[in-house]
Amino acid sequence: MKLGHLRGVIFDFDGTLAPNLDLPEMRRRVIELTRQAGVPEAVFEGHYIIEIIDAATGWLRNTNERRADAYHADAHQLITDFELEAASTLEPFPEVRQLLGNLRTANIATAVVTRNCEQAVRNTFPDIDDHLDLLLARDNVKHYKPDPRHLEAALDGLGTSSQTAAMIGDGAMDMQLGRQLGLTCIGVLTGSQEENALLAAGADLVLEHVRELNTLLFSDAR
Repeated sequence: MKLGHLRGVIFDFDGTLAPNLDLPEMRRRVIELTRQAGVPEAVFEGHYIIEIIDAATGWLRNTNERRADAYHADAHQLITDFELEAASTLEPFPEVRQLLGNLRTANIATAVVTRNCEQAVRNTFPDIDDHLDLLLARDNVKHYKPDPRHLEAALDGLGTSSQTAAMIGDGAMDMQLGRQLGLTCIGVLTGSQEENALLAAGADLVLEHVRELNTLLFSDAR
């Protein structure tokens, strides 16, 4: 696959540039808190973690505004604490800094879009600003994945179009959003999804590891 058209690369973070958090455990804890708040399972069943909190908060607001506010604050504190604790034990995958440096040398702009809080990303990757052009974490944007405006904000920030950008991630959500906006979609197998799931979600290409981009991008450039 030819990738020489790229002028911007947007990365997911967990599972792509660094190891995944234990999302099933985070989800379990959020659901436990939500049940304790008296929210019926039908309100949040099948939702992503943050959307569980949003749905439950909305349901609680119909009965008790103060209880809804308390739940919302407690739930967001739970996921933030979970992210920060996990991030303190993690670091970027080998060769990620080399890849980002090569992209910068080639004048290919780079961004991270993640549902994690910014501090968790920085705890895992303290020198990220030295290697990346733009970080859009959960607390940097009003609308975050799976809302396409998260990726649109990254494209705007990088000053590139969807036709000259790639979305790189380990999850079906990343591939679906990239496909929706017309980006080249590249899945990696270092996170949450298998190859068939990434291809079914819209991946143009699936790699074992993000470091393989060093060969693909720069052999194309030559």
